[in-house]
Formats: sequence, C-alpha cells, structure tokens
Amino acid sequence: MSRAALDLANAGARRVFLHVHGLGHDPAASPHDAMGMIETLGFVQLDSIQTVARAHHHILASRDHAYRPADLARLQHDERRIFEHWTHDASVIPMAFYPHWQRRFAAARKKLRDQSWWASRLGSKRILKRVLDRIAAEGPLPARAFDDPGTTGEMWGWSRSKTALEALWHSGALAIARREGFEKVYDLAERVIPDTTRGAAHPRAETVDWACRAALQRLGFATPREITNFWALIPHDEVERWVARNRRKLLNVRVENADGTHTSALALPELEAIRDAAPPPPGLMRALNPFDPAIRDRKRLKRLFGFDYTIEIFVPEAKRKFGYYVYPLLDGDRFVGRVDAKADRPANALNVRKIWHEPGTRLDPAFRARRKAALADLARIGHVTSVKGGA
Repeated sequence: MSRAALDLANAGARRVFLHVHGLGHDPAASPHDAMGMIETLGFVQLDSIQTVARAHHHILASRDHAYRPADLARLQHDERRIFEHWTHDASVIPMAFYPHWQRRFAAARKKLRDQSWWASRLGSKRILKRVLDRIAAEGPLPARAFDDPGTTGEMWGWSRSKTALEALWHSGALAIARREGFEKVYDLAERVIPDTTRGAAHPRAETVDWACRAALQRLGFATPREITNFWALIPHDEVERWVARNRRKLLNVRVENADGTHTSALALPELEAIRDAAPPPPGLMRALNPFDPAIRDRKRLKRLFGFDYTIEIFVPEAKRKFGYYVYPLLDGDRFVGRVDAKADRPANALNVRKIWHEPGTRLDPAFRARRKAALADLARIGHVTSVKGGA
C-alpha cells in the first residue's frame, strides 16, 4: 500500500519549486559556489545565443551575483569537475555523474554501428579513425582545424569531419576539453575525464534508481513523465517500473495548481521537511533566461504559476506574439511579465525594447522599483552598465 497523499497548496508548491531550482534566495547574498549550484540544479543547459548573455552564464549569474564566466571555464578545463554532454540538450553536468552516462555512450555507439543515417553523413567510417588519430597525435582540436574540401556529407552545415567529431563525442570516445568562445575543443576522453571516473560504471538498476531519485530531488515533486524528461537518460517504461517498485517509499502528492485544480505527483519522503524549511521567496524581481531550468517545462510552469511562456526563436517573425528572445520576469513567487531586451555592447547599454505585464499586475511605485532593479541586474549579467528604456 502506498502512503496517504500529501496535499500541497499552490503557495507551498511554488515555494518548494523555486527553492529546489535555486531561486529561493537573494542572489546578492548567495555564497559564491558555482559548482554547488550546478550540483543543485543537476545540469546547466548550454546555448550559443547571446542577446544579453549566453544561457549557461545567465542561469548561474541570476542565482549568484558573484558568478563570472571564468568560473565555468575553470571548473571544466582546470579542475575537471564538470563535463559536457546531453540531457534534454547539450549541458554541463557534474563530473560525479559521468559513470551514469556510460549507458548513453553505449546507445550512441550502437546507433553509430547499426544506423545507415550516420554512415550516409560520414561517407566512410574510416573518417572516425582519422579524426581520432589526429587528435591523439596533435592534442585538443576544434572542428575548424579539420578541412574537408568538396565533401557532400553535410548536416546543419557540418562537414564530414565535424560529423565524425560529434559522433565520437556522443559515443564517449571524445570529450569537450574546453570552449573557445562558444566553439567546442575536442580531445580524447582519456585526457579529459579523470581515470577513476571514466573507468567507473554502474549496473543498469543503479543508474535507473539514481536517475529517478536525483530527478525527484531536483524537481521537488513530479509526475512519472516529468521524472523521465528531467535527465532524458532513462526510457519512460523503466521509470514507470521504478515507480511501481518504490510506491511504498514515495509520497503521493496532490498539488494545487494556479487555477485551483489539482495534479497528482510523486515525491521523496523528505518533501514535507523541504516544504517546511524552504524560505519565502525573496522580495525581488529578476529576468530569467528562456533556457532557465525553472521554466524549461512550459506545461508545469503554466500549471503552477499560471504563466504561459513560449520562446519564439523558431517562430517566423511575422507570427511572433512577443519577440525573438524574451525574458520572463519573476517577482517573488509570481511571474509578472516579460521583457524584450538586448545588450548594445558598443553603447555599453541594455536596450529595453518592450515590456509586457501579466493581467492584474499592479504597477505601483514599489513594483516599478523592483522592475528597475531587475533590468539593472540583467544589464550586469550582460556586462553593460546602463539601461535604456523600460521606465
């Protein structure tokens, strides 16, 4: 028999949600610990768009005012405490989790071996050995170091060598040694991943158990599908079997949504303690990155906060409702609007093009002051010193 359901009021659900996503504290008072924040979140998504700042830097800087981009480079290249690979997208991940990624590497090797898709784009699998041999001899190399004149095996602008580099990275033979700007620099995994970590592996059952528990820890409460989607590492049927095996050890949670309806979810037994210990959200506003983990799951975001958000970078300009790269505004524990802004580096300013507010938002002086501070903070994250517009 499973445990009795825990009723979680919407205000408590939002407080837990923000707390486990690292948004339950004042970032100006945060201890400077980029590694600790990555471990708390589980991973940080990488993205090349730099309207204000790249997503990975924005995500961390919005939680820690002392964070600097050099922190991520140090953790990856100097200290080897994080590695790059895929969750739902390319991300930086704590190195301690690397053994669990062995199953992803094995799946990628099988696809590389069995699927004609890779063969058609590589031209010949001999290129895999040529790429590996060159990196082994010369050391870390970016894709631009490989010249493929006259190739026809392009994919998203990739040459055959770039395709080989990505195939070898996905399958674990190569790793990302560092980034130059946003360009990957590839090296042999044995020269990037510490030996004890690279040689470690877990039985399948241990990885399934870890992935499910670690997802629940970082989500606070979740449906089985949300557990699956968190790491994108375990097939959903395995997650469902894990849930069935662990029903007696899990909390059934009845979560109140923003509209007063309820959603059934699961949680680890410590949820009640987390709910009771989670601080009230700080009385400040901040602009979150479109790839922030707190807003990654748009359906969950809408359920809990009543905030309907879509990133429109893939929407044709004429069909956009808001803009290409619009930042949600989180005010305490409410999403109150969104802002279209871009860093103008030659002018050393954040240009605020337009701000939209959610229905019912009270635009009193205190709100305007918090919004002004949020825009100044977004300018800080973008390394510009002034704000133009947004009054």
